[in-house]
Amino acid sequence: MDAEVSIPGSKSLTNRFLILAALADGPSIIRRPLASRDTALMIDALRSLGAVVEELPADSGSVPDLRVHPLAPDSGPAPRTIDCGLAGTVMRFVPPLAGLVPGTTVFDGDPHARRRPMDSIITALRELGLHLDDAGAGSLPFSITGGGGIRGGRLAIDASASSQFVSALLLVGARFTDGLHLEHVGAPVPSLDHIRMTVEVLRAVGVAVDDSVPNHWRITPGKINPFDITVEPDLSNAGPFLAAAVVTGGTVRVRHWPGTTTQVGDRWRSILPLLGASVDLDGDVLTVSGGPTLRGGSFADTSELAPTLAALCALATTPSMLTGIAHLRGHETDRLAALVAEINGLGGDAEETADGLLIRPAALHGGVFHTYDDHRMATAGAILGLVVEGVEVENIGTTAKTMPDFPGRWAAVTGTAHPLRQAENASSGADGLL
Repeated sequence: MDAEVSIPGSKSLTNRFLILAALADGPSIIRRPLASRDTALMIDALRSLGAVVEELPADSGSVPDLRVHPLAPDSGPAPRTIDCGLAGTVMRFVPPLAGLVPGTTVFDGDPHARRRPMDSIITALRELGLHLDDAGAGSLPFSITGGGGIRGGRLAIDASASSQFVSALLLVGARFTDGLHLEHVGAPVPSLDHIRMTVEVLRAVGVAVDDSVPNHWRITPGKINPFDITVEPDLSNAGPFLAAAVVTGGTVRVRHWPGTTTQVGDRWRSILPLLGASVDLDGDVLTVSGGPTLRGGSFADTSELAPTLAALCALATTPSMLTGIAHLRGHETDRLAALVAEINGLGGDAEETADGLLIRPAALHGGVFHTYDDHRMATAGAILGLVVEGVEVENIGTTAKTMPDFPGRWAAVTGTAHPLRQAENASSGADGLL
């Protein structure tokens, strides 16, 4: 294969900018946002809370730009119901925002969402003085009753299950009367790259953030400046396409790759050479070519990149160890258990460790690769299917969470003309097989 792929906007950045636009002192414009299920859920949530989100004609492509008018003093009737789907950024970022709005807001989501860790944000909001009813479950569904403001001040939380607990509070901290001094107490916070992303976007809109002391973040109370910003491509979502070049010995080019970024997906530039691929960034074009062999290795703290990396390691000629990713057990599904089950189901040799995966070389065969309603499981299966005859990815439609047109892009880039067809097993909730 020899292909070029266009990657849609970053989900992590789009949803952070949407939250900040809802809190800004005037209208903001978000250019080249991601249009996906996760961002649509965020937009619907902000509209429920009183923000106005308008679509604008885009200069570059079919995805509309967005103009966001911040939350109005009169947020509309309550109680409101917000559907979080399976989006961690919605279920964790929006509740603190809802605490700033008078009235009651009810949060719920997909069945899998009710199993995702939420206790730290629930406890934090209670300590900030909000009334929150979760029936003692520490998870979705729950309701929050806000009084129109939050005092803030010093707050200690345990964010060892998700960095999103930290980001959720930092994003709204400038609107607390006394600002926010947030302290993490517990095991190390995973995915620190995502907290650095939050800090940088806050500074970009005029919020003063002091993160000079490890595990402490201080937000000065004040205004959030309106902004006009272009969203970077989602570098994590570029991973499956880059992996396609690696496993086939071909070449893939991605345009508009940023020279500097806070996205964890930029780590592909350092990870893929360890697997034997060549990587070159020339201006804003990243070119990845597969090498003569695909070898394994040791990889630490790969966060959301881990499912794609695990698929690559399952095809490698030497063993691989992925560490520092125990928190993936609390993502859209238990990703560690799911990856082991599906790789081994195709004849692989993978096992869970305390904080990651051990994957040994093995000859793979065809079969159904289940996705557990998890978009990154779906793309991992697609990678394996490029070089293993007879692999079918169940519920490929779950990729709509962050890339609605993934099947079409995949077929175009890889030269595979496999049709997206209806799943026969309706009980799985599948949207199709790839």
